[in-house]
Amino acid sequence: MTALTIGHLAERAGVATSAIRFYEARGLVSSVRTTGNQRRYDPSTLRRLAFIRTAQRVGLSLDEIADALATLPGGRTPTAADWRRLSRTWRPRLDEQIERIERLRDKLDGCIGCGCLSLKSCSLNNPEDEAADRGAGPVFLEPESTSTAE
Repeated sequence: MTALTIGHLAERAGVATSAIRFYEARGLVSSVRTTGNQRRYDPSTLRRLAFIRTAQRVGLSLDEIADALATLPGGRTPTAADWRRLSRTWRPRLDEQIERIERLRDKLDGCIGCGCLSLKSCSLNNPEDEAADRGAGPVFLEPESTSTAE
């Protein structure tokens, strides 16, 4: 397959050309330049863009994505084994995120109804501001081990 123009890559990947230029500036994707100074992308860039978009959707930062992509081979197209290894490194973080989302789902009605952000008074989950000792923020939605008073 031949190299892709930025427009063709954007169309195939479902992203804006500005996003591709941004990702390239961040070192997440790379291109070669033609003699006319136009960008050309290897078709494997489609996989990288799909990976970047998926990782962003699950809440990973661009720095985390860049760190992960930096471990992939530069001289060859990443294999399925490369992608599996990479995804395993994020599993604990994603499991924690899933737990946090489930806590939010399960406690959402009560927390929004009571304002469990350690308010001065809360008749539902935080009477007499008992949560103040647990620290700032949504302490009833965070695991106790990560909530500390400062």
